Amino acid sequence: MIVELGAKSYEIKIARGLLDACGSAIGRISSAAKAAVVSDDRVFPLYGERVVQSLIRSGFQVQKIVVPQGEGSKSGAMLNHVYGALADFGFSRDDLLVTLGGGVVGDLGGLAAATFMRGVPYVQIPTTLLAQVDSSVGGKVAIDLPQGKNLVGAFYQPKLVLIDPDVLTTLEPRVLHDGLAEVIKYGCIKDGSIFSCLEDVAGDRELLAGAEQIIEKSCSIKAAIVAEDEFDRGQRMLLNFGHTLGHGVEKAGAYSRFTHGEGVALGMLSITRATEKMGITASGTAARMEKLLEKFNLPTRCEYPLPELMSSMGLDKKRRGDRITLAVIESIGRGKLLEVPLADLQKYFVV
Repeated sequence: MIVELGAKSYEIKIARGLLDACGSAIGRISSAAKAAVVSDDRVFPLYGERVVQSLIRSGFQVQKIVVPQGEGSKSGAMLNHVYGALADFGFSRDDLLVTLGGGVVGDLGGLAAATFMRGVPYVQIPTTLLAQVDSSVGGKVAIDLPQGKNLVGAFYQPKLVLIDPDVLTTLEPRVLHDGLAEVIKYGCIKDGSIFSCLEDVAGDRELLAGAEQIIEKSCSIKAAIVAEDEFDRGQRMLLNFGHTLGHGVEKAGAYSRFTHGEGVALGMLSITRATEKMGITASGTAARMEKLLEKFNLPTRCEYPLPELMSSMGLDKKRRGDRITLAVIESIGRGKLLEVPLADLQKYFVV
């Protein structure tokens, strides 16, 4: 699968067993002498040495950079740590950075790649479902500020995305279901068959058995949207469905109470409850969504009052002056964008 962006186009490769062949796959698109592998202290012990050895077999000199697991690593301090490690490694603009991990590692390493020496090439190897279907594709890289999530970042496309569904077998159920929230999002905004498929799945074992198809469908939707709107000025904002409230929920919980996918789940359901009452969304849609979220132990009731979440929503990157663009759905599989006054924002959420 190719993300079509002219000179910045790149391939998304999806295959079981791909992790051990990553060195040869990367070697085909890079002549770098050095490769820096950015990972975290949860993922690297599981998969890091396999990636390092594969890169060494393909002729790369390799340096590992391991950061603490969790959203707290998406910080200026940790970004500076990565910069320092790259500099100590003698990393040049002709070398290659590899991110190995979930969305935090991909965002942090991607931003380091976008900015170190004004930009070095990088490859994404996502190891969570959320990163495989969403954050590794599209070139959005960022760190957080105390005021909100992803407020410092860039659009910087990888040279290659390598997805091995086999790594999902080591995920805890909560982390697996966290990624499913983004899959459900794709079903809501673009492809109702994804939503229906998840409704029919018997459980996690069947889900993992069909992971390749789920990942491929999700990535193809995102790839098409990114190819049309790389810089998030139009249809790409549909991918924000559930995120406006979701980011506020994550912040309210100090980035530890709720995962990103859990925040998105609450955001999708909250806005759909409101738009259904307003007649924008087909009757019964919110109930169907709630049932699917509950099936995978994703939250359906927000424990924070809406006024507490409003300040974070005002910082949403879809804000333009005194207006904000909201992603909503008319029915499962049919998303649309609404531009609303910030003064009316609270009307679009039911918590």
